[in-house]
Amino acid sequence: MSDFLIIGGGVIGMMTALQLADAGQSVTLVERGECGREASWAGGGIVSPLYPWRHAAPVSRLSRWSEGFYPELSLRLLEETGIDPEYRQKGLLYLRVEDEEQALGWAREAGKPLERVGPEVIYAKEPAAAPGCEQALWMPTLGSIRNPRLGSALRARLAAMPTVTLREHEAVISLERDASGAVVGARTQEELVTAQRVIVCGGAWAAQLLESVEVTLPVRPVKGQMILFKAPPGLVQRVVLMDGRYVIPRGDGRVLAGSTLEEAGFDKATTQEARESLWQSATQIVPALVDCEVEHHWAGLRPGSPEGIPFTGAVPGVENLWVNAGHYRNGLVLAPASSRLLVDELLGREPILDPAPYRLEGRLGE
Repeated sequence: MSDFLIIGGGVIGMMTALQLADAGQSVTLVERGECGREASWAGGGIVSPLYPWRHAAPVSRLSRWSEGFYPELSLRLLEETGIDPEYRQKGLLYLRVEDEEQALGWAREAGKPLERVGPEVIYAKEPAAAPGCEQALWMPTLGSIRNPRLGSALRARLAAMPTVTLREHEAVISLERDASGAVVGARTQEELVTAQRVIVCGGAWAAQLLESVEVTLPVRPVKGQMILFKAPPGLVQRVVLMDGRYVIPRGDGRVLAGSTLEEAGFDKATTQEARESLWQSATQIVPALVDCEVEHHWAGLRPGSPEGIPFTGAVPGVENLWVNAGHYRNGLVLAPASSRLLVDELLGREPILDPAPYRLEGRLGE
């Protein structure tokens, strides 16, 4: 029997498993598909909320801690696995920001470098950006990571660790309780998997899992669609954001464009309407993308929650059960901090942040 059973093999579940294993704990991770293939794979990999000044303070605190962690994690995984997650700190250009004063005020208070720049800086940084921009906001410290490679690297590292057991392609049907009501494991299609403590990191599916122990978690699936352009290397150098849509360059020249926000339940089908909308947004941000082939179009399911504040901590009234879910659009952004916060609680360590805003007490059934 493992010390911990983690349900959900996204970036949050895998980072939780990695930190527990680093601390000498035995971990079994159960994933309904292949690790790192749901929302963790589908997102863009920006290591910041899109408009950080518009988010609640608890989200910003997790984000700031996580930002500083990614360069170290990326180098570690490259050394240990040979897979490069491609962390790049090239900054972000915000075009056509309506609430500039609020953004600059937030930056001053948070101590973040964010400045208003003119066309000479805009087009020096991003020559292919939309023509005619007279001003923009520039955040030089923002980074991005190639999230599918991050997932692959985490999976490879966990698979090589002797205290970690990966059980992929096993859907959890329900959580299992003993006669006292304490959770003792999870029942999959194959068997009952037991552990001393159980952690639900099931993303958009977390609420379904908790229903089996009569806990109502206000987390719902929110679909997001993205497209990928096969662009020549160097066409886009950094993340550019305009009117809520963005383009993200990869090291090989490819450019991601996203994303939609759709309340469609667990439907992950792509639509022609979304493809056209994303294409229009991307080609407005970088007009030269008109000449580039759309190589791929996909959808993922974000775990929506009230204010996007994750539920991280013990489930009240249910012994041996913890949750880390509900990160909405910022799962990858917040994963290092929220998983560390949970592991600190599980192992009785001093927490990196005040855990109170993320606890489940008083927030269930919102």
